[in-house]
Amino acid sequence: MTSEFTTSTRTHTMTLYGIREEQPGSRWQALHDVTRDAYHRWYLSEGASARPDLGTCRRMLAKYMPELVPVWERLVELAGGDEVTARLLTLWDPPRFLPGCSQATLGATATAAGVSRAPLLIRNYDYGLDLFERVVYSSAFTGRRVLGMSDCLWGLLDGMNDAGLAVSLAFGGRPGSSPGFGIPLVVRYLLEVAASIRDVASVLRRVPVNMSYNLTVVDASGESLTAFVAPDSAPEFSSARAATNHRGTVPEFPERALSLRSVERQRLLMSLLDSDPGPTALTSAFLRPPLRSTEYGRAFGTLYTAVYRPNDGTVDYLWPHDSWQRRFDSVDETKTVMLNES
Repeated sequence: MTSEFTTSTRTHTMTLYGIREEQPGSRWQALHDVTRDAYHRWYLSEGASARPDLGTCRRMLAKYMPELVPVWERLVELAGGDEVTARLLTLWDPPRFLPGCSQATLGATATAAGVSRAPLLIRNYDYGLDLFERVVYSSAFTGRRVLGMSDCLWGLLDGMNDAGLAVSLAFGGRPGSSPGFGIPLVVRYLLEVAASIRDVASVLRRVPVNMSYNLTVVDASGESLTAFVAPDSAPEFSSARAATNHRGTVPEFPERALSLRSVERQRLLMSLLDSDPGPTALTSAFLRPPLRSTEYGRAFGTLYTAVYRPNDGTVDYLWPHDSWQRRFDSVDETKTVMLNES
């Protein structure tokens, strides 16, 4: 595993790493060791005193996510007891994190012969290459199998569990931050403890977040939910099956939404979903503009399209001319893809 990627003027070569490790061990330790310095620079970028002390971080994790404390303690042990890493891993009040993404769900469809289409979640992750961890991690940290795209060493950008739940995140468009958890760990926590839309809503009502995000969720029954979460406010839940980078349908901050083409992408997704597309048609739309972006130079390029089929236990990572499938029990492997910049 390396911490570098190769670039040319218009083409980026990106290698993804698939890891299967039920409990944190040597593979997680290798990930930590190769990314430690970069993560420390990010975490301390506003000064060491800007981040909470270790005692506060541990108390917050124990208060809001007690099921994760034994896992966190094991990770800290593997990191050699490093104090900065220990604080960072709680993701309590971290530096800001603003990905621009598109995400949508399709529920199950039924016919006289039975269910003809299983639920799925599709998302594009739009962000900067140099800030992308590039690790797909399959685990069973708390006994439940979880598979997803790793971030911040054990958080997740999107993922699914063996209860048939799939979740993805997108920046919610509202500026500002406040003490709370970084959203990748909230996604991890949801997949460790939740099995249904009802469970997700219950968790989000009690776990504070540090910034605004849209979380799109589908469960094994095909029920879907989009939750807008933000600091110092109660979450807002809707039955919307798609989300981009603003709250609701009318942006609170139009200039920010315009810079990310958030309304354009949302309207396209809503129109597609209204036409009751099949998985192939919807997936195809995610691989084309305006949902797909190639603006890697301003940290707004689509790094991957993920299609989660949680009832089948599969996720397909897609690019216009390539694909890669992972399952809960997939062996360790790597995947190299080419990203072309417009």
